[in-house]
Amino acid sequence: MGAVICGMIEIRDMMTYFENARDFYKEKFNIGKIPSRATISRTLDVIDANAVGKVIVDIMCKYTNTIGDILAVDGKAICGTGKEGKAHSFLQILSVYATDSGISLHQKAIEHEDKTNEIPVLRDMLDDLCIEGKTITADAMHCHKETCTKIKEKQGDYVLGLKDNQANLLEEVELFLTDSANHSDTQTFETIEVNGGRIEKRICRASNNISWITGVDEWAGLTSIFSVTRITTYKGKTTEETGYYISSCEANAEHLLHVSRSHWKIESMHWALDVIWNEDNNNIKSDNSQKVMNVFRKLAHFAHKKHVGKQPEKKRRSVKQNVLQCLLNQNTCFEVISILSSL
Repeated sequence: MGAVICGMIEIRDMMTYFENARDFYKEKFNIGKIPSRATISRTLDVIDANAVGKVIVDIMCKYTNTIGDILAVDGKAICGTGKEGKAHSFLQILSVYATDSGISLHQKAIEHEDKTNEIPVLRDMLDDLCIEGKTITADAMHCHKETCTKIKEKQGDYVLGLKDNQANLLEEVELFLTDSANHSDTQTFETIEVNGGRIEKRICRASNNISWITGVDEWAGLTSIFSVTRITTYKGKTTEETGYYISSCEANAEHLLHVSRSHWKIESMHWALDVIWNEDNNNIKSDNSQKVMNVFRKLAHFAHKKHVGKQPEKKRRSVKQNVLQCLLNQNTCFEVISILSSL
């Protein structure tokens, strides 16, 4: 785990790290003997990745009193596991991420040869989770009646993106929310943020007037529809895009904007796994080892986020900078590991 916290990707790199940090681990953790590369490889290959995932979720949950009310769902492919000549043969991992606490609550692999996709896998994962009072956010892939029914049966709520896989519903929602004649039936909330010269304006329009939607009763719990328009100005250039959503939540534009924006946090976590830990390009061949390492990286990301959050705001490092600092400064490494060992 220490090697992953310091950004190590390949097992051979971990061994080099351990050899150079032997005295540190002996002094701080009384670890005198480092396993061989072959032993580490065999261990990663045979341990139960799902059991490891559950243990690590428990570790992360002990750090916080509340998990949070928004659970974001997103899938990530580990591109380096793809088989030559077979498109889309790579290992995919679907994750459920608590956006407020930064905890990866659940993950499930979609195997190379599995002919299914994320949609039924999410429904299976919901059986393992208590989502009562929680709001599930997911992209348009999961915008299906069966998924909505499963979420409501578990007493949760949903915010789901709309795209061409629900083309008729998308067209109806878009026409309603863009027609000025319906503005009296919509609630609007706007935000403006300035960051590094980039100005981002977001406009959310929400309505609970949904009785006119074709087959509305077939969507369990459907209560509101809304849109989010993002207007970005940077270096004199302005771009605009609008996304459309359905939800079982009330048509509170401020709340719905917050929930839909929270979804980017799981995408940010997946981005970190690639950019900081180079997950897509590591050379570990075993799928089971990939699953275990994926969970370890998520735990490392969680620990770094907590460590960064304790730093003074004006001196706060990015997670990527913090990983490098751990590699260069053993005191920082000890502080990050201590976050986990204190749980």
